[in-house]
Amino acid sequence: MNERLSKVKSDSTQFWKSRTKKQKGAIFGTLIGVVALAGILTYFLTRTTMVPLFTELSASEAGEIAEVLSAQGVTYEIAPGGTNILVPEDQVDSLTVSLAAQGYPDSGEINTSFFTSNAGFGMTDNEFNVINLAATQTELENLIKTIDGIKNANVMITMPEQGVFVNDATQQASASIVLDTEPGHQFTDEQIKTLYNLVSKSIPNLSTDNIVITNQYSEYFDLEQASNGSGSVDSVEGQMQVKKSIERDLQRQVQQMLGTLMGNDKIVVSVTTDIDFKQENRQENIVEPVNEENMEGIEISAQRITETYSGTGAASGTPEAETGTDNFVNYDEVTGGDGTYERVEETINNDVNRITKEIQESPYKIRDLGIQVMVEPPVPDDATSLSEDVRGDIEQILSTIVRTTIDKEAAGELTDEQIDEKIVVSVQPFYGNDATAVEETPTIPWWIWVVGGILVAVILLLVFFIIRSKKKREEEEQYTIIEEQEDLIVDDINEEKETEGTIRRKQLEKMAKEKPEDFAKLLRSWITED
Repeated sequence: MNERLSKVKSDSTQFWKSRTKKQKGAIFGTLIGVVALAGILTYFLTRTTMVPLFTELSASEAGEIAEVLSAQGVTYEIAPGGTNILVPEDQVDSLTVSLAAQGYPDSGEINTSFFTSNAGFGMTDNEFNVINLAATQTELENLIKTIDGIKNANVMITMPEQGVFVNDATQQASASIVLDTEPGHQFTDEQIKTLYNLVSKSIPNLSTDNIVITNQYSEYFDLEQASNGSGSVDSVEGQMQVKKSIERDLQRQVQQMLGTLMGNDKIVVSVTTDIDFKQENRQENIVEPVNEENMEGIEISAQRITETYSGTGAASGTPEAETGTDNFVNYDEVTGGDGTYERVEETINNDVNRITKEIQESPYKIRDLGIQVMVEPPVPDDATSLSEDVRGDIEQILSTIVRTTIDKEAAGELTDEQIDEKIVVSVQPFYGNDATAVEETPTIPWWIWVVGGILVAVILLLVFFIIRSKKKREEEEQYTIIEEQEDLIVDDINEEKETEGTIRRKQLEKMAKEKPEDFAKLLRSWITED
């Protein structure tokens, strides 16, 4: 066996030494490629796609479902944040049905179904009132969550205490609601009024004045503002709301446009406006000629009279216009002799354009506008990495927005120099991102781990084979030395050969020295036997 191993080892060593460097590299590359391919195939063929089973869970609820999945032996993952549970894709449907049959997810809320399953005669009035209030709050939360843009809702209702006497004044209820809204969703006035009406009509003796509705960002939804319209400028609050709305819309427009060009984390936009809220209602009565070139009106009626006469005794003369009239003509008559008489009279009535305008100006006009944009260059520490062409495009986009947004009547025609004064583009690195951005832990690609694992395995195998071959070599050398020593050993002439008699004699001598009494007894027994 050892000879066979030695022969295999020597043949392998001889084969490896006879290869060139290129051949050795090809062998190593092939080996690494085969191992890497096997690792890749194993990874993609054995990996499990995890998809959400439940989302937006509370920490306690997620823990209960995780315990149930562990008891069933199901592989699961808890997403970052602890509110989502991921399971293998092929088990989602079966797990959803199975957990639903066990009552999961269970939010712990009390709804109207509690009364059908727990109704009894032992319940006191106080217990009934508490459970009834909790069920009402739960049902109202579910009703509010059906409105578009609302992910969740928390409702707190305070019911008035019933008076002991009939003539006691009836107190009013109150409600506080906190909405978990979707990011960026803007509620219309109709949705806000619907929220107030839903709550008011669901609770007895609850007026809209005793309802407070806010979202998770502490933004208050005002019913009065929604009823008057978001564009009402009758009050200072309405004017400020309109100003903020215009600035926010312009900022989002610029942020979205430039964010697509540079990246949302590379752009910061600030918009300031000057709004003119003066309103004007006027009536204009304008008279204009139909033909402005000749300053003539349109003929609406005309009358022409022509008289001629010839014969003896006819009056003749030169007509003269009578002062103060356009319709009668005086003649200086000359009598006697033959003559002719001709009279031509023409009357034309002209009319002009009469325009009546009732003008109601818009409730506000954008009198001035300023846009400030901060851009982080592609290389944060190098401001010159942002080309002038890109900066020019950004300034051109902002110029167009300013030119089309400012009211022409309020500001007049703007020159390019005036527009450039309303635009600021600053290029500098964003050091504030380090404090606000979530630090991303650098991850090493999986293929580096595979290659590293293969290299470590190859190195360990080489070390193992080298150590084992070294040990075998040492053992073989020791074995050879022992064989050579055995060949050189010569029997000692004076050495006494061990026999059964000599062994017994030595034992008796040892017994006589160590145990003389036992030795004497042994001699007596021998003598007695003889």
